[in-house]
Amino acid sequence: LARAGHLVVAVSAVSDASLARAEDLLPDAPVLPVDDVVAASDLILLTVPDDALAPLVAGLATTGGWRTGQLALHTSGRSGLAPLAPAIALGVGGMAVHPAMSFTGTAMDLDRLRDCCFGVTAPPDLQPVAEALVVEMGGEPVTIDEFDRVRYHLGLVHGSNYLITLTAQAMEILAGAGVAEPGRVLRPLMTAALDNALRAGDSALTGPVARGDAGTVAEHLAVLPDEPPDVAAVYRVLARATLERAHRHGRLPATAVQAIDEVLNEENPT
Repeated sequence: LARAGHLVVAVSAVSDASLARAEDLLPDAPVLPVDDVVAASDLILLTVPDDALAPLVAGLATTGGWRTGQLALHTSGRSGLAPLAPAIALGVGGMAVHPAMSFTGTAMDLDRLRDCCFGVTAPPDLQPVAEALVVEMGGEPVTIDEFDRVRYHLGLVHGSNYLITLTAQAMEILAGAGVAEPGRVLRPLMTAALDNALRAGDSALTGPVARGDAGTVAEHLAVLPDEPPDVAAVYRVLARATLERAHRHGRLPATAVQAIDEVLNEENPT
């Protein structure tokens, strides 16, 4: 927003990490207590952890921190306007504007916001305001109904957070197989797989489960005891999910489904 011409009048930062980010990314903005930041601002960005949002808003309402005519924008993915209710009751305009992006806490995040989608939930009179703020940051607003926020956030978490876990596990397996640069090997493959999935959904399924290669799955399971326990658990869960989706979309006959299911049910396949 500062790049778009907005004046950042103050920022709150407590931990060493947040103080360092404030100094690096907002060097001209004074670091003040939360009450003072709210008092000095017309638009307040509440970028706190999800569980801290509602208590923060309620606490400011109790201490008289809000004033009529202010705008309060939070960036929680799971929440809509409900956590802002104490402020809205005092005449504050509330908006939920969540960037669908993974952040590092460094300046590279500013460029990642360009072309990023933002899940926007706002009252009808503030919807244009929320969308304008997103556009000013170079993003694309996507309207999310108040009652769909948790499901919206679930989709993002399921698709991005767990992808990191999966990638880290795959790199660990390859390193154990003697691959010196697992990331170099995985990057082209995973980039292509992600692109195919985003374009074609379940039609992009590939690999031994989607092909019905029960023997390959059995050999994978035979070497999994050499990997950390979390890897074996995730492999089985994802194999079953892939099997179910491949069968549901007509990719596998019942006989192939049964063969792989039997392999996955074995304790120590050989």
